[in-house]
Order: sequence, then C-alpha cells, then structure tokens
Amino acid sequence: MSTLVKSKKKGFPSLGSMMEDFWNADKFFNKPFFDGETLPAVNIINKKGHYQLDLAAPGFKKEDFKISTDGGVLTISAETIYEKNKENENYTRREFSRSSFTRIFNLPENVKEDDINAKYRDGLLSVELKKSGKDLPAHREIKID
Repeated sequence: MSTLVKSKKKGFPSLGSMMEDFWNADKFFNKPFFDGETLPAVNIINKKGHYQLDLAAPGFKKEDFKISTDGGVLTISAETIYEKNKENENYTRREFSRSSFTRIFNLPENVKEDDINAKYRDGLLSVELKKSGKDLPAHREIKID
C-alpha cells in the first residue's frame, strides 16, 4: 500500500517568514502538533489473512475520525476543535485550536473493501483490511520493443 496524498508542503520557509515566526511568540511557541504541516505516522503490516494499518493520532476521540473507501482508495481523516471557554465575555484574548489531517492510500487488489474494521484506543487507530484470498498479481517485467 502506498500513500497517494500528503498535505505536507515541501521546501524550506523563507528567512523572512522564519524571522516573523520567531518574533511573533504566538506563532513560534504555541505551534500545535497537527497544524496542517504534519501528518500522523503510519505503520502497515502484511499479516497472513489481513493487512493491519496503525495510525498514531493522540488527542483525538473516536468520533473525530472518518474512514471510507472508494474505488480501491482508503481515506482516513480526523478533525477536532479545542476551545478554552471562560465565563467572562469581555476577554481580550481567547485561545482555541483546530487539528485535522487526511491520509489517503491505494488498496491492494486483494483487499475486501466491504470487510474493513477499525478501533481507536490510547491514541492509536488500528484498521484491519481483510484479504480476499486471491493473491496479488505476480510481479513481472515487461520487455520493451
């Protein structure tokens, strides 16, 4: 299985944006873990009767996740919003954060798309992708004429 889409931008930030972030304490010191530039780590294990996909996503609740398949593509996404609610309505500063990510994977041809199970415990989302019993097409090299 391979990743199709990553939302992490490539390249280095400009010196100007780094200096702006350094002098702006809110940007430099309060950077959330999932700020649109970081994706949760994934381990994919090929077991005898299924593939197991483990995605590290601490800080989310089970209800925050959406998992779907469409035409051989598995999509896992999550979104959560955290707000500090204070009774005083005359605040001059109110802090909140929003964390979200989307991971998209090609499914092997031998995965049963209608038989996928998932669990979320202790910050780890485990997705079990059952195999159909049919082997993946054998690797072959194509001769070029």
